[in-house]
Amino acid sequence: MSKKTPRAATPALKLLEEAGIDHRVSTFDGGRGNFGEAAAAALDVAPERIFKTLVIDLSAGKGPKRQLAVCVLPVTNQLSLKKAAAAFGASKATMAAPADASKSSGYIPGGISPLGHKHVLPTVVDETALLFDTIFFSGGKRGLDIEMNPEDLPRVLELSFADVLAD
Repeated sequence: MSKKTPRAATPALKLLEEAGIDHRVSTFDGGRGNFGEAAAAALDVAPERIFKTLVIDLSAGKGPKRQLAVCVLPVTNQLSLKKAAAAFGASKATMAAPADASKSSGYIPGGISPLGHKHVLPTVVDETALLFDTIFFSGGKRGLDIEMNPEDLPRVLELSFADVLAD
């Protein structure tokens, strides 16, 4: 992997640089939709190695305060809300509203990184990430991906690995 850039373009990159974690940054035309497919094509890697970051709501409609959490999974799969809720010890999960996800993370939908959120949230990374030497995920902007060893993620983010994929 190459050395990191001298100045971080996003909070996610700043976090990795400050921690001294080996990573590679790639930029490409992020497109207007199907961001994961665009990334896989632009980076010329198997789509199973491209991971998306989804923000979910664990509050189950109780009260005005949202209990948000983050799930990171391959772009080739759908999230199982039932498995995600279980991974966080919650009874129910729904997808967070895009505005809530953006406000909490500080990133725009389609460019949400699992790293460098304004408000750090509980995070689960799908266990399939551990099948690869490196995975790709958003660096905090559409068309900016970070490649790194998934086993290094716990060095910069409190997380767990679990099965959160829909069957």
